[in-house]
Amino acid sequence: MRAAGHREASAIERTFPEPCVVGLGRQLAVMRMLCSFALSLLALAQQPTALPQAPGELPNCPDLAAALRAVSANDARLRDWANLARYREANHGVVPGEARAVFLGDSITDNWQVPRFGGFFPGKPYIDRGISGQTTPQMLIRFRPDVIALRPKAVVILAGTNDIAGNTGPMTNEEIEGNLASMSDLAHAAGIKVVLASITPVSAYHRPTAPQTSLRPMARITAINEWLKQYAARQGDVYLDYFPAMLDQSGVMREDLTEDDLHPNAKGYAIMAPLAEAAIGRALAAR
Repeated sequence: MRAAGHREASAIERTFPEPCVVGLGRQLAVMRMLCSFALSLLALAQQPTALPQAPGELPNCPDLAAALRAVSANDARLRDWANLARYREANHGVVPGEARAVFLGDSITDNWQVPRFGGFFPGKPYIDRGISGQTTPQMLIRFRPDVIALRPKAVVILAGTNDIAGNTGPMTNEEIEGNLASMSDLAHAAGIKVVLASITPVSAYHRPTAPQTSLRPMARITAINEWLKQYAARQGDVYLDYFPAMLDQSGVMREDLTEDDLHPNAKGYAIMAPLAEAAIGRALAAR
């Protein structure tokens, strides 16, 4: 075999210059591999195939039902990862420029619309564009249709807690901050005033076995909030600081402001609402 290989190489060397020999040698090696692979596939195809077994009856159990619901939800999520469909029809009904402010965010913004929490700024020309569970990369995708296209005078951005929890995969503080900065840049380019809201605190009073303080460490929340404050000052944005008004003496969210250690209840939103209105007022007054 070595002699044959040598003769083959010698023939090639006599016919082609040296640079071509290397390329042709590689091509011959690839052709040999492909031929070997094709012969393997042919051998497999000639083997008898067992007839498929009839599927057994699916078990009727809550776990299976939950699994099927999860698969269905994940399939829908992958087909529209940023959930652009959520507000598509509602956006068509908005008269451009009619909304004085759009609130972009996650479940904390989304839940603000729930009547039991007092409603979303009754009588105010504000639009809620929160989607539960979302992270900053998803909001960045939504920013044009759910904010810019509505041509508001101001946008209130509350985001980051789900990034810290890893809802769409691990995220560093720098990656979260970069997405928030990109949203601010897009708003400025569209002539929209920017209000950057602090990430709200969490606690561990109601679910000590799976504490929000572990999923969303307060150290990371405070670090990003400090960055938001400094970034807003540099960019001429308004920093909306919910954080200190919602803390208790131990440095976590007050027990009476939440029912699950993460989302504000009616009392929590009652604290947040006037702070948000004041921040919008400052943004609109700024030149």
